[in-house]
Amino acid sequence: MTTKIALVTGAGHGIGRACTLALDDAGFELALVGRREAPLTAVAAELDGEPLVVPTDVADAASVAALFETIEQHFGRLDLLFNNAGLNLPATEFGDVDVADWQALVNVNLTGAFLCAQAAYRLMKRQHPAGGRIINNGSISAHVPRPGSAPYTATKHAITGLTKSIALDGRPHGINCGQIDIGNAASEMTEAMSAGVPQADGRMAAESVMSVDNVAQAIRFMANLPSDANVPFMTVMASGMPYIGRG
Repeated sequence: MTTKIALVTGAGHGIGRACTLALDDAGFELALVGRREAPLTAVAAELDGEPLVVPTDVADAASVAALFETIEQHFGRLDLLFNNAGLNLPATEFGDVDVADWQALVNVNLTGAFLCAQAAYRLMKRQHPAGGRIINNGSISAHVPRPGSAPYTATKHAITGLTKSIALDGRPHGINCGQIDIGNAASEMTEAMSAGVPQADGRMAAESVMSVDNVAQAIRFMANLPSDANVPFMTVMASGMPYIGRG
């Protein structure tokens, strides 16, 4: 087996797009997943290979099941899942969080990650040769919250537990699971940071942002590890962001 198969969720923009390009450059065959077909098709046009484009709602169990059936029929196996799809909400003080907003975010960020990881796990367990790698997109919010971010922070803390459980259960089957925790990578979600975002002391302050290519190279490194090695957790962040110490 010379060519490995990778699936990237949220592949149509930002971190997903950058990591898709990096994996294509590393020689992976790719399946691109997102809610909307047009951004996926645009990314596919940038690749050297001929990726599989599958618009999918990761929060919907039937949609995810159809996705993995398509992958198995098309490629016959899966070697890497980058579980990247996610949503965020505008900063909202905890007492004002709407239950419907909470549920919508949990459905994508946590249930969606679970559904994709479980389907990948099952395929990796039964394929021949068995095994593979799952990388979950955590966040700096998997460690510490921003003001007004309870729903997002809760889901990202939960991703850490999911990552550890998959890594443990996957050991007998050659399935590695790791997590990348990303801080202030330049994307649609971080556009406001150069103008100023809320800080823990109540101030509004601009924050440092790094190129999303740094995330892409980290994913490429994790993806290319041999099966007997794993990065359980990696943090990649803009050097000047307020995370370590007092910022």
